[in-house]
Amino acid sequence: MDAPSAGYAFEYLIETLNDSSHKKFFNVPRLGGTKYDVLPYSIRVLLEAAVRNCDGFLMKKEDVMNILDWKTKQSNVEVPFFPARVLLQDFTGIPAMVDFAAMREAVKTLGGDPKKVHPACPTDLTVDHSLQIDFNKCAIQNAPNPGGGDLQKAGKLSPLRVQPKKLLCRGQTTCRGSCDSGELGRNSGKFSSQIENTPILCPFHLQPVPEPETVLKNQEVEFGRNRERLQFFKWSSRVFKNVAVIPPGTGMAHQVNLEYLSRVVFEEKDFLFPDSVVGTDSHITMVNGLGILGWGVGGIETEAVMLGLPVSLTLPEVVGCELTGSSNPFVTSIDVVLGITKHLRQVGVAGKFVEFFGSGVSQLSIVDRTTIANMCPEYGAILSFFPVDNVTLKHLEHTGFDKAKLKSMETYLKAVKLFRNDQDNSGEPEYSQVIQINLNSIVPSVSGPKRPQDRVAVTDMKSDFQACLNEKVGFKGFQIAAEKQNDVIAIHYEGSEYKLAHGSVVIAAVISCTNNCNPSVMLAAGLLAKKAVEAGLHVKPYIRTSLSPGSGMVTHYLSSSGVLPYLSKLGFEIVGYGCSTCVGNTAPLSEAVLNAVKQGDLVTCGVLSGSKNFEGRLCDCVRANYLASPPLVVAYAIAGTVNIDFQTEPLGTDSTGKNIYLHDIWPSREEVHQIEEEHVVLSMFKALKEKIEMGNKRWSSLEAPDSVLFPWDLKSTYIRCPSFFDKLTKEPVALQPIENAHVLLYLGDSVTTDHISPAGSIARSSAAAKYLTNRGLTPREFNSYGARRGNDAVMTRGTFANIKLFNKFIGKPAPKTVHFPSGQTLDVFEAAELYQKEGIPLIILAGKKYGSGNSRDWAAKGPYLLGVKAVLAESYEKIHKDHLIGIGIAPLQFLPGENADSLGLSGRETFSLTFPEELSPGVTLTIKTSTGKVFSVIASFENDVEITLYKHGGLLNFVARKFS
Repeated sequence: MDAPSAGYAFEYLIETLNDSSHKKFFNVPRLGGTKYDVLPYSIRVLLEAAVRNCDGFLMKKEDVMNILDWKTKQSNVEVPFFPARVLLQDFTGIPAMVDFAAMREAVKTLGGDPKKVHPACPTDLTVDHSLQIDFNKCAIQNAPNPGGGDLQKAGKLSPLRVQPKKLLCRGQTTCRGSCDSGELGRNSGKFSSQIENTPILCPFHLQPVPEPETVLKNQEVEFGRNRERLQFFKWSSRVFKNVAVIPPGTGMAHQVNLEYLSRVVFEEKDFLFPDSVVGTDSHITMVNGLGILGWGVGGIETEAVMLGLPVSLTLPEVVGCELTGSSNPFVTSIDVVLGITKHLRQVGVAGKFVEFFGSGVSQLSIVDRTTIANMCPEYGAILSFFPVDNVTLKHLEHTGFDKAKLKSMETYLKAVKLFRNDQDNSGEPEYSQVIQINLNSIVPSVSGPKRPQDRVAVTDMKSDFQACLNEKVGFKGFQIAAEKQNDVIAIHYEGSEYKLAHGSVVIAAVISCTNNCNPSVMLAAGLLAKKAVEAGLHVKPYIRTSLSPGSGMVTHYLSSSGVLPYLSKLGFEIVGYGCSTCVGNTAPLSEAVLNAVKQGDLVTCGVLSGSKNFEGRLCDCVRANYLASPPLVVAYAIAGTVNIDFQTEPLGTDSTGKNIYLHDIWPSREEVHQIEEEHVVLSMFKALKEKIEMGNKRWSSLEAPDSVLFPWDLKSTYIRCPSFFDKLTKEPVALQPIENAHVLLYLGDSVTTDHISPAGSIARSSAAAKYLTNRGLTPREFNSYGARRGNDAVMTRGTFANIKLFNKFIGKPAPKTVHFPSGQTLDVFEAAELYQKEGIPLIILAGKKYGSGNSRDWAAKGPYLLGVKAVLAESYEKIHKDHLIGIGIAPLQFLPGENADSLGLSGRETFSLTFPEELSPGVTLTIKTSTGKVFSVIASFENDVEITLYKHGGLLNFVARKFS
């Protein structure tokens, strides 16, 4: 085979895999010898990509040698990286594809050929974030989620709800057996062994039954509500090369990536190279547990990769995390994740790679590793990498990986020294820093009540919650007066009286976001539910319970193991496949609960097995949110409160009045592993693959255009040609000074992208709601911000619309600010609109870690369209800072030890600064205020590429000019 067009500088490194194979590869170890042998495995992957893509232009030989010299060059040089593929999910993927469509328009306007605009990199887009829970165990009794469209009125309970005396096979007639409570008891000690390629089986008669009613109803509403977006996605898959769309109802982006899209080793035209991926979801890092280098980037950077440009990154430090010992039997993967998260946050790994090694690694299954890797954004690392080893190969074999490919994969990885061998420690990499974590030291824990990094041992939960009630309002405090802390409010629900108090659980969601790749914790939840039902325990009906599997695989093993009916009996019914509770798409709580919370000013709680629990994220009225493992979510739902000591207080009583404690129903590790081995088998992964390859009937019948340019509907409130290219010229103009800029917002520390970017349902009093109402929509038709990310007018109005936004100008949480020329207090959008009409530029003042949390490109695009020219902060989350540059906003940073307070800034001044003609990375700039203050700030550009992009007005303009 001929060498690829790139990589010509290192053509001499191309070898045949073995004497009998036609497969070839770059034998990169020959390039560096012993220098290569001490490189961390993750850096070896970067080096291979650099060698293979070295064309002397985008990837220079100097870049290759810099990576090889990682030991001395780390943190000091920028290097390009060409990932093998890109993964998008629909919330962040739609603006990327809309930008591509708009770019075609812009290129045509400038005289270029719009047909040249298409992704050059294989791109998969999964439609998984548009699901809202309109139907669950009691949703038919309550109003649907805002924007729900034409839904059924209140009526009977979903047949998925198991009644106390009789289980009716979820009300389906496909199963001809009689599933009554007696048979439930007789089958309690055994589990079905047959697995069909259908989402649900009757666990007693092994008869396939249709999708649960709740799933079908939610899918039907999803297709109706999001029809325009889905048609746009289908158009994109038709006209853009290398774009594949995975339709709704298939699974979450990161789960489909793990189960179906991951190659571990790519094979392209008989050429082998490591799989790698970037994408618009922070959970991309999950695949690092499978030995695939991948991390989340913004939509702006992703678009660059899709156009054949590399991701640019500072050659990172690599922290070696040595895992020793073995975990306690009662510790789940989530406990391990949260323990490692807290440890790494304390050590400080922001902007670094983390690579795991040590005897403890081989004791972790692939599903444990992927769960750990999935949480790396929470401790600030770019990625957390587990090199391929025998455990990886065994996992791939069990999941049906082709044996011939598996063999060539192993041979290739060993040839290029990307295979980790526990028995051979002679070639251990050298790391920037080594930290040790003893797995024996990790105890069961939850995380909250407002941030994922605030870990609480389960044994300390009651005392910690009491402390939170006493503490002043903050990350760990609610400041409830001592005399109010024991208040109890009675509510009437479904004919019975219940009592709500501080700590009462009102939302309990078993979400597969961080657990779908780990059957052990999901099965543990099911086994705990089974034992709880058999002991006569139940969940109070007003608690909003839900079960959202990441893919059909999860449903398969929960069903085939026989635990699904018990979860259903406790109210944890499958609501659909996609992100829901985690992204604020929870169905409304009952009026009785809402009124009680308001009446008693109660600190009620949500408990979920997700990865995000920022205040107000799940529901405006739920102030305390805890991340927990799936079995603990079920346990707290049964208890009905987080204000409980599981060691000394019972969950409830059985029929004889005997107290039932958590340890009575907690499944042992041996029980869980036995069921896992019996039911997490080849057919489960095979079923998902067949589901994807067979397609979705609704998707297949969906009509969509196939024109070169997208036919924009001017009346559409979903898809709109964005205004990023409105002032595009063929050549960039000189950098303009920022003169007499007002401060739009004066913010504090840890402002997250959730505070900035539009997310969740559209509030009826918001600027976005006014825009939609003016276009004839009713509140039921508003849908969510995520669904309308293809409309820049909606998204701009939803920027900084979070009710928990604390603007120092206002003095309390509210999406408001002051328009200083008039003195009016207005919605942020309305103030920004007035400033733009007056021709006044804007800046934002902020504290430490501005832009932390999930990667969200609209957290940069929104402020840009509001007229923000610069952000001045003490420090930034790196991904968000990259986004600001990528859209054309200057990231300015106070000098070390300085901030707005120390400089005596009130935020009411106007600010002016001029950029030097030759802007350079980290240059110091001078700001002058209208009050006469003069101070210096750092222009937080890290390299010449970022400066070039900023001079072009952002990445989109830069790329569009390339095509014109």
